[in-house]
Amino acid sequence: MRRMVVTALLAGVAVAGCGAGDEQGAGCNGTSVFLGQGFPEVRGTSADAELWGLLFAKAPPPLPHGEEIKIVWRMTGEGPLKVKATLPDGTQARLAWGPQQHDGSTWQRPGQEWGTGFVFPKRGCWKIELTRTRGSGHAWIPVR
Repeated sequence: MRRMVVTALLAGVAVAGCGAGDEQGAGCNGTSVFLGQGFPEVRGTSADAELWGLLFAKAPPPLPHGEEIKIVWRMTGEGPLKVKATLPDGTQARLAWGPQQHDGSTWQRPGQEWGTGFVFPKRGCWKIELTRTRGSGHAWIPVR
């Protein structure tokens, strides 16, 4: 019993009391959300690439629905980037702009960089899929 209580307390500290750049828990469906000194980041899942998203949001996820949200992506691989966001029920988010390739920035993650603007029409756990000629991956982002 004591071991379970200590484990639960440590898990609570890990989510609530991390320093800059530490993981702050899961977004949804296992996507990690990191909070640092800047905007929140998500680390995507991929078998053949590395994938990161920088969320230009006023607060950490869940993101607001019905508003345009800028997300900058960094992804390894080759070729142009295709991106789409869907809910499990098939609803698609509107891609307001992008993907727009960036020449570079101060954000230090592996891969090439693109900017996107999404409008999520309703609440839920959104799967954002990113595909290149060589390399693909996804991240799950909660929307309120």
